[in-house]
Amino acid sequence: MYKLSLLIALLFCGLSFGQDRMTPELLWKIKRVGSPALSPDGSKVVFSMRSYDLKSNSSDGDLYWVETTGGEIHKLTNLQGSEYNVQWSADSKSVYYIGSNGERNTVYKHTISEDFGVPMAEKFKGSGFKISEDETKILFIREVRISNPQGKAVHNDLPYSNALIIDDLMYRHWDSYEDGKRSHIFLATIENGKIQGRGTDIMDGEDFDAPMKPFGGMEQINFSPNGMKIVYTCKKKTGLDYAISTNSEIYVYDVLMNNTFVQSKSEGYDMNPVFSADGKKLAWLSMEQNGFEADKNDILVYDYKTQQTTNLTADIDITISDFVWDDAGEKIFFKSCIEATYQLFEIDLKSKKHRQITEGIHNYTSLAFANGVLVGGKQSMNHPTDIYAVNVKSGEETQLTDANKEIYDKIKTGEIEKRWVETTDGKKELVWVIYPPEFDKNKVYPALLYCQGGPQSAVSQFFSYRWNFQLMAANDYIIIAPNRRGLPGFGQEWNDDISGDWGGQPMDDYLSAVDEIKKEPFIDENRIGAVGASYGGYSVYYLAGIHENRFKCFISHCGLFNLESWYGTTEELFFANKDIGGPYFGQMVPKSYKEFSPHKLAHNWNTPMLIFHGEKDYRVPVNQGMEAFQVLQIKRIDSRMVLFPDENHWVLSPQNGVLWHREYYAWLDKHLK
Repeated sequence: MYKLSLLIALLFCGLSFGQDRMTPELLWKIKRVGSPALSPDGSKVVFSMRSYDLKSNSSDGDLYWVETTGGEIHKLTNLQGSEYNVQWSADSKSVYYIGSNGERNTVYKHTISEDFGVPMAEKFKGSGFKISEDETKILFIREVRISNPQGKAVHNDLPYSNALIIDDLMYRHWDSYEDGKRSHIFLATIENGKIQGRGTDIMDGEDFDAPMKPFGGMEQINFSPNGMKIVYTCKKKTGLDYAISTNSEIYVYDVLMNNTFVQSKSEGYDMNPVFSADGKKLAWLSMEQNGFEADKNDILVYDYKTQQTTNLTADIDITISDFVWDDAGEKIFFKSCIEATYQLFEIDLKSKKHRQITEGIHNYTSLAFANGVLVGGKQSMNHPTDIYAVNVKSGEETQLTDANKEIYDKIKTGEIEKRWVETTDGKKELVWVIYPPEFDKNKVYPALLYCQGGPQSAVSQFFSYRWNFQLMAANDYIIIAPNRRGLPGFGQEWNDDISGDWGGQPMDDYLSAVDEIKKEPFIDENRIGAVGASYGGYSVYYLAGIHENRFKCFISHCGLFNLESWYGTTEELFFANKDIGGPYFGQMVPKSYKEFSPHKLAHNWNTPMLIFHGEKDYRVPVNQGMEAFQVLQIKRIDSRMVLFPDENHWVLSPQNGVLWHREYYAWLDKHLK
């Protein structure tokens, strides 16, 4: 009976709205714009645009460019595979990039006026690069083997064994197991447009990664303007020490002296070092606390003349996510979350005075500045990223790309409303309410409580290809999306309040939002569901034990169910030590295990639940979903589990993504419509 219901639901989903609303299949046809690189003269932006093919379950990307004053968009590359890691030449006439066809990488130099790039290195074994300003040197990333954990390397008479021999922690990270390889920085020269030799490993023999895994990129490594220094981010720890610490540092490698020294001094993350254009100052992002990945992120500036380091944003109660220098080294432009939107700001180095440049219901996803021109990627819940130029003085925006105009000209989107709700402790939380297209206040709609992950990730104006609010609204659901305790953009105190209190005030914040918004006559309080991933999936599991029949169904994706077993299988223990309070064993067992582990409340579960989990998720291992599903089955509660053997904490392949959405909406429609 359920299979028949699912088929009917899928047909309904695909046929009822036609092409005037978003569908899962249409979502994967959206072109993804990213990585804007601004020319030094400020006249042009090169950016990537990636398209996905559902039938072949693959994607392809190319590079394009546009004048910063607007106008025609020009296609730069037409290679098989993907092009990425764009860097401009100093004269603004050419760009460098990596072309990858899946089998090999090639570094190209491509004059903007030409149809084809010129290869600088065939079979390039690097995964990223930077070229010095005078274009005589190149640094690039290459993996080197430091050790071999394979059992057959020790027992060489057993060549078919696939065992790993493990002596320390961090034997797996995010979605991959330890393989004994490390990402190192190599330095080589460029002569006659060609990269010379294999390069010199400036981290020779070190058992560390630069950039840092799993998500670090070339933003963590830079040349000085004269090319005589390489500055990079690295956490030079291994094993257990690595697992419990966030203490990365900024390292400076002197090309002439062939030595390295530490520039930073804070105990937390120090990241993304960038020299001013004249090389007289060095700036980077810094967190003060060791072990707290969501600590306040400040901009630190080291002045080589005075040999002093200044915390430029110490007195501003916002956290910085990205920054760039101005041309004179007198100001810095940065991106930060404020009231659940990401905006662009400017700060003066001398006065430390800052001002907000942009305003609106949107997120800026990136920023670049050159020769007085500021550009960035901008998105919202209802629209994917496009590139904009921003007037620094007025904040006026000029849209440079409209990559998905053909799609958006044909579909309807719902309104996004900003509401403030009083919490149980007398404070105010911002709640986004997203309405269906052609919303009719005289009708009655089912609703969804969206529970955010992180846990310290803002419910901002992000455009997601999985948790897509426009797609939920297109299926005639009203979405209630609270910025509960523990999210940035509302001051550091609000952000920090979740640590050690996962099942406390944040849960009250969720319920306050639902209880207030469901008072609206157009919401059917008997047809409300709760959905979320990661900490949001944890929230779903926890709410299932305390909701007092507020919700008629739940969906949890990669959620934490049993905090004890999770602590014993997750990898980056600094996160668990800070947010949960430490291990579950010992004389002083943290309160989190006694009061805030969802499995302790499973005896109260009585509501249908759908569970998604990726088997390559090592941050929230698959046993969490399995344990929760087993409870549901034993209690004979209507339930389903969808496992993805090749997905991690996210769902990245097109066909798995569409399957995810089909199961998601079939479950909601079954229980809420």
